[in-house]
Amino acid sequence: MRHLLVLKYIEKIAKTGSLRSAAEELKITPSALNRRILGVEEELGVEIFERHPSGLRPNTAGEVLLKHIRDQIADMDRVKSRIADLTGMRAGHINIATTREVVPFFLPALIKQHLIDFPAVTFGVNLHERGEAEASLIDNTNDIAIVFDPIRVNELQVACSVAQPLYCIMSADHPLADRNVLRIYDCTEFPLLIPKHPEGIRRVLDTAAAKVGISLEPAVESNSLDLLRLMSQNSQSLSFSLAINLRPQLANDQLVSIPVDLQGTSQSVLIAGYLRGRTLPVAAARFLELVTKELSLQYS
Repeated sequence: MRHLLVLKYIEKIAKTGSLRSAAEELKITPSALNRRILGVEEELGVEIFERHPSGLRPNTAGEVLLKHIRDQIADMDRVKSRIADLTGMRAGHINIATTREVVPFFLPALIKQHLIDFPAVTFGVNLHERGEAEASLIDNTNDIAIVFDPIRVNELQVACSVAQPLYCIMSADHPLADRNVLRIYDCTEFPLLIPKHPEGIRRVLDTAAAKVGISLEPAVESNSLDLLRLMSQNSQSLSFSLAINLRPQLANDQLVSIPVDLQGTSQSVLIAGYLRGRTLPVAAARFLELVTKELSLQYS
């Protein structure tokens, strides 16, 4: 709606941190966008952005206004979604907060199918570090969070929770490749390719190692799970993967996967949910139902 347009302008500037970048994305001139912002500041009687050589950053008044803006946009999205559902046209926009483990295979497959079934629905998929995905629900930046080993669980209304087995990835000719199962101390004889803190897989590995009194010394640390997996090819190095981001065609890369026995350490979980106390827009609620169904079928 037109009265929300200037609010979306402010939200876009806050997100990009740049008047020029925001103007390019909004397809208006920087001078026109600046006039809109100056008009809002004049109406409020205060500045809402701090101007720096590197860009614009919301000040305290701006943060208050941004919270209001995001609430207004979320409310309007919910109204639009409900109206579309009443008319039989499933429509709406869904913002999803997720972590690296969910991105490679599980989430793209679901979104592609949903776009075929409901082409009027659009998506925003936002990758976050561990702990940040849940936090992004608070100001309605995202509607749904699908995260492994969440930190801020008290703020989540959990729709689905499934355990995630851990696998060790290695070259097909690795000395451990014929094992049926590995323990964490088996892996320490070889170079370890491990995610950086605070990734959930890293926490699982460190917890399992501490339980048997050893410390993991990574040869390579990275927040790119693909890089770590590929570095296992044609080498003695070991990387690790959860079931949900286990590459279906590992054999094509001359790699194999072997389950890791965590020796009494409880398996961490993948959780899909939304902000506790919030009523989701219809489109987001229906997609979350699909996520819950697929997770339950695959991992329960």
